[in-house]
Amino acid sequence: MSERFELLNSWFECASVETVLSHFLQTYKGRIALATSYGAEDQVLTDMIVRINPSAKIFSLDTGRLAEETYMLMETTNRQYGIKIDVYFPDQAAVEKLYRIQGINGFRESVENRKTCCQVRKLEPLRRALEGLEVWITGLRRAQSPTRETMRLIEWDEANGLIKLNPLIEWSEEMVWDYIKTQKVPYNTLHDQGYPSIGCAPCTRAIREGEDLRAGRWWWENPEHKECGLHIKRN
Repeated sequence: MSERFELLNSWFECASVETVLSHFLQTYKGRIALATSYGAEDQVLTDMIVRINPSAKIFSLDTGRLAEETYMLMETTNRQYGIKIDVYFPDQAAVEKLYRIQGINGFRESVENRKTCCQVRKLEPLRRALEGLEVWITGLRRAQSPTRETMRLIEWDEANGLIKLNPLIEWSEEMVWDYIKTQKVPYNTLHDQGYPSIGCAPCTRAIREGEDLRAGRWWWENPEHKECGLHIKRN
């Protein structure tokens, strides 16, 4: 398995993002999807994917606690590209149980509580969204956080049993925003208010000058804990 992925990463080492996407969208047609959280990187990938294959599957996870600006961008994106992004919601009974145990904001009391909340609101819906797929596309970049520095363009996701494709892994933040401006890609207006990374509203704040890009995510925790579990590398 490792030799196969070393070879794949070698093949596409100098390829453009569009070339990589075109290859995988064609090779795994009907078995590949972009998971979007409507961040800047995901909006870039949505724009590229729709240009290549307007019928390609794109999905998002609605945790029930997203910012109003994110919901507005959902609608804008669907309208601008003439698509309808699939939305997966957490299980109602699981959310009700979570509330009985933690209360409304119990995720701030401990890392364990927060990860339990992410499990209910993100990981379980993601599992359903990935059913039947062989490849999921993400907007991860190495420069985003210390937990992502060793990630590769093409990886095997052991937890979900499929290929994870990270087309923007080598991109800088400047490259992302240059593309958005050049191609007039819609983006979350919270980015203009100092939010480089946007998740659930109660777990996201604007960052201060000089802070890490993901400093506003779960800001009460140490940097090495700042993943919800969607992108923990296990292999």
